[in-house]
Amino acid sequence: MKASYLTAGVKLDQLLRILHRNKISYNATTLFRLAFLLQSACWSSFFSWIEKARYSKALKKAPVPDDPIFIIGHWRTGSTFLHQLMNLDSQLCAPSLFQVAVPDSFLVSYPYYRPIFKQVVSEHRPMDHVKIGMDEPQEDEYAIYRITNYSPLENLVFPKSPSYFLNHGSPFIPSGNHLVQWKNEVKGFYKKLFFLKGKRIVSKNPFNSFRIRELYEMFPNARFIHIVRNPNCVVPSTIHMWNILCRQNAMNNHGTRPEFSEVVGVLKNLLQTIDKLAEILPQGTMIQIRFEDLESSPVEVLKSIYRDLGMPFTEAFQSRIEDFMVQNESFRKNQFTLTAEEKSIISRELGFQMKDCRYDQDNAR
Repeated sequence: MKASYLTAGVKLDQLLRILHRNKISYNATTLFRLAFLLQSACWSSFFSWIEKARYSKALKKAPVPDDPIFIIGHWRTGSTFLHQLMNLDSQLCAPSLFQVAVPDSFLVSYPYYRPIFKQVVSEHRPMDHVKIGMDEPQEDEYAIYRITNYSPLENLVFPKSPSYFLNHGSPFIPSGNHLVQWKNEVKGFYKKLFFLKGKRIVSKNPFNSFRIRELYEMFPNARFIHIVRNPNCVVPSTIHMWNILCRQNAMNNHGTRPEFSEVVGVLKNLLQTIDKLAEILPQGTMIQIRFEDLESSPVEVLKSIYRDLGMPFTEAFQSRIEDFMVQNESFRKNQFTLTAEEKSIISRELGFQMKDCRYDQDNAR
């Protein structure tokens, strides 16, 4: 899928609200995307109506799970890799690409969308060579963008200015009464996942790094896994990712490539926010791991995580991890080269992480 995939799947009423409060730069590209989104929204609304008619009574009685596992941390830190590995455990379930793409109807619409997804979904993510598919685990911010009235992703699709859309710590949750509604809609999505699978949910969402307090209030037995990676790799990879996603999804001409210093600023703010919010959590609620350790010793790191979570680590799970690593042994990460000035910015602004996480400034992995 090459265009507007971040917004495709939004219901018609939600899409019209989004369009009403944002500006579009009308040209051949955006007109095509708008037409695609409108027809997609009509189908999403149709299947949502069917799902509501069929499942509304059952969902009202269904429990909201109180113990999701939230994988947090900055973008491009290996959170997807951890998400993929944990999804191999039969005790857990992760939101799939299909479920986050049509969160209002995935209980009924799967067989109808399946042949379409096979035709339009690419084999790999647009920013790297990570495998994607409608049943592969996916970030649930895409569902939050579609079902709530608030997600920073909206500012990526409809840029407000040439500055970095994350804007050095702009709010990641709505305020006032809107927050209550936002929480209810997010819990409703998790309720549907649990209703469908009946398993503990493992979520991967970097945006949730700024929502730890709210998520712990919503899910009192939640646990958090913070994954970190050498910022020499994270920062240029993040710029590369947002540049591609903006190019393929933006509906106006206001957006530009994020500045290196802007991305460093958001990474710094995210790390400091996680450290601060971790202090409000009971001891043992948050675990921190390094991507580099997970990459080199996935079984050992996951065994350590499971010990901290108090979950059994089975031989069957270990076997699936080992098979996954063999199947993906040809995977190659993107490579980036930093200038001396860029390394200096990271050293100045993120030296505390380089030191705390034992990263050698001159040997990024």
